[in-house]
Amino acid sequence: MKRKAIKGNSIDVDLGQLTVKQKLFCLSRALYTAYGGARGGGKTHAVRWKAAAGALRYDGIRILIVRRTYPELQSNHIEPILRLVPPELASYNGTLHTMTFVNGSVIKFGHYSGNSSETEYQGQEYDWIFMDEATQFTEREFRFLGSLLRGVNKIPKRFYLTCNPGGVGHRWVKRLFINRSFITDRANPEENENPNDYSFIPATVEDNTYLMEASPAYVQMLSSLPENIRRAHRYGDWDALAGTYFPEFNAARHVIKPFQIPAHWMRYRAFDYGLDMLACLWFAQDESGRTYMYRELKLPNRIVSDAAKMILSYTLSDERIGITFAPPDMWNRQKDSGKTMAELFMTSGVPIVRADSNRVQGWLQVKEALALRQDGRPALLFFSTCTETVRDLEAILADDSNPNDCATEPHEVTHTVDALRYYCVSRTVRTDGAAEKPKNRDDELDDYDAFMTGDEVMRGYLEY
Repeated sequence: MKRKAIKGNSIDVDLGQLTVKQKLFCLSRALYTAYGGARGGGKTHAVRWKAAAGALRYDGIRILIVRRTYPELQSNHIEPILRLVPPELASYNGTLHTMTFVNGSVIKFGHYSGNSSETEYQGQEYDWIFMDEATQFTEREFRFLGSLLRGVNKIPKRFYLTCNPGGVGHRWVKRLFINRSFITDRANPEENENPNDYSFIPATVEDNTYLMEASPAYVQMLSSLPENIRRAHRYGDWDALAGTYFPEFNAARHVIKPFQIPAHWMRYRAFDYGLDMLACLWFAQDESGRTYMYRELKLPNRIVSDAAKMILSYTLSDERIGITFAPPDMWNRQKDSGKTMAELFMTSGVPIVRADSNRVQGWLQVKEALALRQDGRPALLFFSTCTETVRDLEAILADDSNPNDCATEPHEVTHTVDALRYYCVSRTVRTDGAAEKPKNRDDELDDYDAFMTGDEVMRGYLEY
C-alpha cells in the first residue's frame, strides 16, 4: 500500500498478505469483532495488519492494542509493527509504549494486569481497541476497556478481539460470540446487548495457508496434544475446555426437574458473602444421604442486614433449616465496631455455623458429591431452577499455579461454588447409598453451640 507522508512524496509500505479469514476480520463493520478459535489461524498478524493500516488510513486515529503484559506486546506486536512501518512514517517512544505517526495517528501498546490497571486508563479515549487473547481477560475488564471507545471525530468506533478456548474469559467470550446468548431484558433498554454488534470470524490452522506452507509440522504438533486440548486448540471446540475443574459435572446427569420435597427431610443453607456478592444455596438431604440443591439466591451489593433479610425472605415460613453454613471470615472482628459479621447475621435473624476453611479438602468433597453412587446416580443433584450455580460449576477453572484448587478469576463465578464447598465440606454427602444416622434436634443444637462458642460461652453469644 502507499501512503503520502510528506507533501510531494509517497512511501511504499508493505504490511504483508492476508488470508481469506483475515480479510473478513479486517472488513468487519460490527462494533465488536472476534477472530480465532483454533491456534494457528493468524490472529496476531491480523491485528498488526489492521492496526497499522488503520493508523495510515485515518489521520489522527487513536488505537489501543492491549495484552496482559508488556513482554507479550513487545514480541508479538511492537517489534513486528516497527518492522512493517518505515521510520519515515512513525516513531516509537519506548517509555510511553506509544507509536506516533506523521499524520497524527497514535497506536498505544497497553498492558492490563487487573483491576488495579483501571486508573491508568481513566479518561482515555480510543477509536479502535484490539484485545489480543481476549479469553485471558474477565468480562468486567472487557466492558471497562469498551467504555474507552469514544470520541467526537467521525472515525468508526471498533473493538477487535482475538481468542482461543480456555482461560478466565472463556465463559463470556463463548456466550457473546459463539453461543450468541444476549441479555435483552434489562430495565434500561440502552443497557441491552444488541446481537448486531457482535461478529465472530472462526479460523483454524488450515485457514492460514502461509503457516501451512512454512511450518507443516505445526499441524502435527497440535494433533498430538491431549484430547480436550487438541479439540480446543486444533479445531477451536469451545466446549472442550469448559468447566475444567469439575469434569465430573454433567448437566444431563446432575440437573433434575424440581419436585415437592418431603417435610421430614433435613434442610440446610450455605452462603458466601462479600459486599460485591451474596450467594446463598438451599439443600435437602433424603433418607439415603443423597443431597438435593433446590434453591439459590445470588445478589450483589448487600450489606449484612440486607443480606440476612434476603436469605430469610427466600426461606419459606414452614421450612425447618437445620444449620446455615457460613465462610470462616464472618468471624473476623471489624476494626470500627469490634463486632464480627457473624454477630450481625445472628442479630439479623440468621444463625450461622462456621464452615471448614480448607479449600483443597473442600473441593475434594464437592468432587465426591458429584461422583456417581452405587445406584448409578450422583450423591448431589441440582434442581433445574438453580441456573446460576449450574452455570458457575460449568465455568470455573483450575488454578494455574495449584491444580488442586479452583481459580479465583473470573471472580463472579466463584461465589455460588464457594457456598457449595462450604456445604459439602461441612456435611457428610454419602456416596455409598447408606443412610446417615439422623441426629435428633438436641444433637443439632449442641453441635451449633459448639461451633458458635468454641465450647466456651462468650458474652456476645449469650446476649444474642
